Amino acid sequence: MQEEWVQAVLCDQRMPGQTGVAFLAEVRERWPETVRLLITGYTDTSAMIEAINDAGIHQFLTKPWHPEQLLVAVRNAARLFRLARENERLSLEMRLLTSTAESRLEKRRRALREGMGFETVLRAPTSPMNAVIDTARRFATFDVPVLLVGEPGSAKAQIARAMHYGSLRSDKPFYELNLAGMPEDLATLELMGAKRGVAAGGVARIGLMQKADRGTLYLAGIETAPPGLQLALLRVLTDGTFTPLGGHETVRTNLRLICGAGRDLRQMVADGAFRSDLYFALAAGEIAVPPLRARRGDVAILAQAMLADLAAAHGKPVHGLDGAALEFLENYDWPGNLRELRNEITRMLVFSGDSVLGADLISRHILQAPPGEEGADRSAEAALTADGTLKDRVELMEMRILRETLTRQRWNKSRAAAELGLSRVGLRAKLDRYGIADPSASPADEED
Repeated sequence: MQEEWVQAVLCDQRMPGQTGVAFLAEVRERWPETVRLLITGYTDTSAMIEAINDAGIHQFLTKPWHPEQLLVAVRNAARLFRLARENERLSLEMRLLTSTAESRLEKRRRALREGMGFETVLRAPTSPMNAVIDTARRFATFDVPVLLVGEPGSAKAQIARAMHYGSLRSDKPFYELNLAGMPEDLATLELMGAKRGVAAGGVARIGLMQKADRGTLYLAGIETAPPGLQLALLRVLTDGTFTPLGGHETVRTNLRLICGAGRDLRQMVADGAFRSDLYFALAAGEIAVPPLRARRGDVAILAQAMLADLAAAHGKPVHGLDGAALEFLENYDWPGNLRELRNEITRMLVFSGDSVLGADLISRHILQAPPGEEGADRSAEAALTADGTLKDRVELMEMRILRETLTRQRWNKSRAAAELGLSRVGLRAKLDRYGIADPSASPADEED
């Protein structure tokens, strides 16, 4: 490794003389670009978090492992190494080239990322997403429509893209369009195009249905599609034809349609708000995508990966998040799912001054949120095992106790103060000190 670039290192946790985590921590310190993989019997989230922090493990392979699984993991690690090197090179070139050249390089960079397929969907060995990805892999090889159902920001578009690159259409184009909030005439124009003289500017326009011929089209927000557009989509699915705006002749297209829905389409059909024939045309390939709060074990891996990506993009030398920060992030319910998590990691990176990001950088509403059901028992442990001085850890524990007591007492400060053995004045002083406020109260209520 001292003489040439090593793309990936794979080792077992059990090694003579030292653990695999300790060995990979040394590799990380001397060759940070090398992708590190660990074979382990760990299924405990706290042990995985410790390994991520200490050695920057990129992927865990749980025992017993299959040779094909090992081969795929090593190949993906090599791709990840080449991607990082290519990304670094492209970043340097981007600073020197014109906007036209930047666009060309960005396409090359995007192609590299997209080529990783299902491996871009990061998850823990025991994650509920493993079953989702297994189902998506199976449907990817069958040329049938697919319906992905899940909350906004739950990685439906990422799964759709991975399905395209895992299918026989992978060498053809992939297009996506979000129908949510889009007027019907604009959505129709984007999808079906228009004959000369119909669209603005008077020129003919090719729609995504024609552009995606022999490729894949992903439509997000399918539950918002108006009736006319639903009928046009059904026609594409049943006979592979559509009619551009202002035209009379039909155009044939051979595309694969993947749709994303943020609501239960079956219930919408029952309510008369969605076409039953279109739903049943999509339902054969229906996949439920869980929200982030249902996959808390993935939060640490996702947060670390997002941080590494953002730090590299902005040129900030950051190594990770400490244990206390990860515990707070895991205990939060993330109503905005992956988008909200990425926004929070971005915010933490902006205000960071150290190489390891701590809980003090987390937004107040996350610190004050009651822990999720799975995380409630770990909240005290997070404070006890956090980095910092005794004073820092005592304050972190005190902040957690105050917030949990107030939440349990429905933010009745008199009852909370009595339970904690404090006066109302003493309780208010502590709340002001830590910046703790009732997230549901108005400014006027806070004065009470």
